[in-house]
Amino acid sequence: MVNKQIIQTPDAPAAIGTYSQGVRVDHTVYLSGQIGLDPTTMQMVEGIDAQIHCVFRNLRAVAIAADSSLDDLVKLNVYLTDLNHFARVNEIMTGYFHQPYPARAAVGVAALPRGALVEMDGVLVVQD
Repeated sequence: MVNKQIIQTPDAPAAIGTYSQGVRVDHTVYLSGQIGLDPTTMQMVEGIDAQIHCVFRNLRAVAIAADSSLDDLVKLNVYLTDLNHFARVNEIMTGYFHQPYPARAAVGVAALPRGALVEMDGVLVVQD
């Protein structure tokens, strides 16, 4: 029997589609993609730096709601509409993570929801 728990928090943007902010199955938490939406106003923040920070804060909020933290992130997927922003992701990421860093993929995409410049999702492995 799979022990599946839906993760939701008001500290991250409410799901704007047919998905959950996160899903925990046993010791694994799957974080849905987050874009630079302010969770209070549900408006996109302006500029790539602000969006990157907002995405990491949103991911962190869902991780906390799962009784975890970004320290438990084992896989991070980054989607960028302009791969020239990848260096900024690396720089800003050091403020939210420390070594050893999670495994990661970065993908250039044509477009993201709500005109976002960046989206990220990830997988946490947590201990009880």
